[in-house]
Amino acid sequence: MAILIVESSPEGRDRLTSLLGAEGYTEVVTAESARHAFQYLGLEDPAQATRDVDLILLDMGIPDKGGVDACALISERDRLRDVPIIMLVGAAETGELDAAFKAGAVDYVSKPPSRVELLARVRAGLRIKREVDRRRACEKESFEVTRLLDAAYQRLQRVSFLDGLTEIANRRRFDEFIDHEWRRGLRSSSPLSMIMIDIDFFKAFNDTYGHQHGDECLRRVAGALNVGLHRPGDLAARYGGEEFAVVLAGANRAGAVVVAETLRAKVEALAIPHAGSRVSDRITISLGVGSTIPAPESAPSTLIAVADRALYQAKAAGRNRVTVAQGA
Repeated sequence: MAILIVESSPEGRDRLTSLLGAEGYTEVVTAESARHAFQYLGLEDPAQATRDVDLILLDMGIPDKGGVDACALISERDRLRDVPIIMLVGAAETGELDAAFKAGAVDYVSKPPSRVELLARVRAGLRIKREVDRRRACEKESFEVTRLLDAAYQRLQRVSFLDGLTEIANRRRFDEFIDHEWRRGLRSSSPLSMIMIDIDFFKAFNDTYGHQHGDECLRRVAGALNVGLHRPGDLAARYGGEEFAVVLAGANRAGAVVVAETLRAKVEALAIPHAGSRVSDRITISLGVGSTIPAPESAPSTLIAVADRALYQAKAAGRNRVTVAQGA
């Protein structure tokens, strides 16, 4: 572990280096002034730091700055805050110890230092540094683990809200979303609209082209519905089988009809051949629109029922159309 000695006296630097070297501390560097120490530590520019240090032996009487001020300047840097500073204190300087400890020093050694005292203080200081480093590493590891767990949880939530085939929102997400938007509409007295969608003659499509083509058809229709929604607060979900549902928060009936017609046209524009359809030579959809202002005596299921009734009317009227339920 690297030790920095900041001592103005050449004899003092040599003695400290010799005592430490004899005990096996070979990574020892010296500075003759606070200015040289600051340069070595990269105090003004961390990019200029020569290397990291694990312990600093700092002369209380360093002439160009003063030991207490130098200690404070080093300790207030975030990247050096955990480096223990041991003051080298002459007999006439003991009165400054209280200020040195307040500035960030952790211990002191009397000058001239005895071998036993110096090594005991150095070992204790390095133990402090090792323990601080260990705890920092644990904190960092714990933070990283927490971050990874949070990211995994977010991914899991996203996956749990997606339909595995179409990769748009699933029924669970739809149920949560419409409930949330219903409660928000209650608070703000804002409208909430919903579109129920059914692929026309989808069973005939599966019978004609096979289930693999049926799955691909579902994926393409879902993609067109998703692309057709331009507001971030809108949701397209697979409701079940070949049925889809769209929730339009804050949209009134007229706005919902415009969106529904846009979605109908987008799906028709996919031009997916459908020889088994009775209304077109391509895949089409029927759409039922429901709209309301949420009220305490009602529930999301009421809006769903209205939109579902509108869908039934659209299919009964010939399919490939948008219908608004009477009374919606």
